[in-house]
Amino acid sequence: MDSFVSWLETTKLSVIINNTNGLWATCETLHFIGMALLIGCVGILDLRMLGVGKGLAVGPLHRLIPYGIAGFVINLITGLMFFVAIPTQYITNIAFITKMALILIAGLNVLIFYTTVYRAAEKLGPGDDAPLKAKVAAAVSMAAWFGVMYFGRMLPFIGNAF
Repeated sequence: MDSFVSWLETTKLSVIINNTNGLWATCETLHFIGMALLIGCVGILDLRMLGVGKGLAVGPLHRLIPYGIAGFVINLITGLMFFVAIPTQYITNIAFITKMALILIAGLNVLIFYTTVYRAAEKLGPGDDAPLKAKVAAAVSMAAWFGVMYFGRMLPFIGNAF
């Protein structure tokens, strides 16, 4: 692992990220915007599944999901740039490891939601109550994404585990 980290720190991309004035700050800003898109768009659908805004139909809310996916892609790209720039800050950091585990949980949750209960959930009209499976998926989604935000913010403070 140490040889991989050493190699990564010397790649051209790592050097560019670390030596270009303002690039890190730009990536931080984009990362924040991406998270706002992701949480804003996915969160509103999760809240509807949990019964908040029951007066709204699910179908129109679901049309926001592509913007949430765009936010995730922005975060994926900027997150990879952060990792490439300073892999030693991340590779053994318990906050980073926890954040990655929560992203995996959120991803599996989305897969389960769309392969099991989404068809019933998308038909929910104003006033309809979401099925229990949809509520559980929404709660897991919200917990996972808020955990991702928390542990992402705690990266510099929690430190290395190993």
